[in-house]
Amino acid sequence: MLSSPLTIIVFFAAWVIAWLPIALPLAKLINYQLASPLTIKQKILFLVSLYPLAPLIIWLIIKHEEASFADIGVTREIFISLGSGLILALTTLVIVFFLESVLGLVDWHWENRQKLLASAPPILVLGLAIAIVEEIVFRGFILSELDKDYPYWSAAIISSLVFALLHLVWERKTTLPQIPGLWLMGMVLVGARLVDHGSLGLAWGLHTGWIWGLSCLDSAEILTYKKPEKLWITGISQQPLAGVAGIFCLLITLGFLFLQEMLLTP
Repeated sequence: MLSSPLTIIVFFAAWVIAWLPIALPLAKLINYQLASPLTIKQKILFLVSLYPLAPLIIWLIIKHEEASFADIGVTREIFISLGSGLILALTTLVIVFFLESVLGLVDWHWENRQKLLASAPPILVLGLAIAIVEEIVFRGFILSELDKDYPYWSAAIISSLVFALLHLVWERKTTLPQIPGLWLMGMVLVGARLVDHGSLGLAWGLHTGWIWGLSCLDSAEILTYKKPEKLWITGISQQPLAGVAGIFCLLITLGFLFLQEMLLTP
């Protein structure tokens, strides 16, 4: 039996090796240049080709370990708490953007609401797909593997750090300021799995809600940030996790999760 770090390395190596025969022709087809930053369309195409491979490779590994997807949080109840997570994520975003509006940090462009309504359904589908794969990989497989050899919260810290650092693969300049926020996001999602009694449903819903809400606002150009000197609040490079607002959003979520755990614990 391999140690958990080695098992995780094997997983990522297998994932990359399985993807390369798809990625190389795709990169040529879309004329991707290694030195150039990815466009939104290029990133989506890469994700669509990469992400479906992860659950298959994880299934092969856990089958070899005589385990199951239920052991990593993909339980029958996963859809029950998905909606709760989605609502909680959107609620925290509403709170944060309401406060930013009160502080005069954003301008709203409601003339673009039709564009917002049109983009919402496809972005939701994409968000659900991206979030479930990332939850299976990071809060499911990696966290569960590390939990075999390390104390739970040490496993949580390491899995969240891996989650944060791997975002650098897609974009380094705008991702670097987000690393602390991405790590905290990973920890909050670990907490969501804990509150959900080991299921990934609540974490999946939270992750989806944040992707959906922020991507819809961005794609519809529904708001602009008014004060460039306040980017440390709203987020460097318009990335909420690179500012106080994004961290505050995660802390609010953590508070809700703590409250839910307190109320539901006998």
